[in-house]
Amino acid sequence: MSQQTLLLHLKEQFLSEFNPDERMYFLKKAREAILTDNYAPGEDLYHYCYFLTQRKRIEEMEGSNALGVLRYLVVEGRKDIDDAIRIYKSRLQKNKRSVSHKECDLFLSCLNA
Repeated sequence: MSQQTLLLHLKEQFLSEFNPDERMYFLKKAREAILTDNYAPGEDLYHYCYFLTQRKRIEEMEGSNALGVLRYLVVEGRKDIDDAIRIYKSRLQKNKRSVSHKECDLFLSCLNA
């Protein structure tokens, strides 16, 4: 899959799966990860922020006093999401580098444009 095709796929996923508040949270986490943690923009960063946003969504569901099977599904889903976050964070840690504000803005604008 070419870089352009991949970016288009990620953008479509971003726009279709997240509501406006979740998109803002995702973009905030991506900006922080790039500029504060020196994580390189790219597919791994996208998935890292994707799962952070999914975890936030699940945390909001946990607060709704879910009972029985729903509570079990929420807890198990949270475990899977936390595992994915750890995997992507580890991958990002291995490829840390200094990233310019321009490169950061370019990555974020590709998703949000």
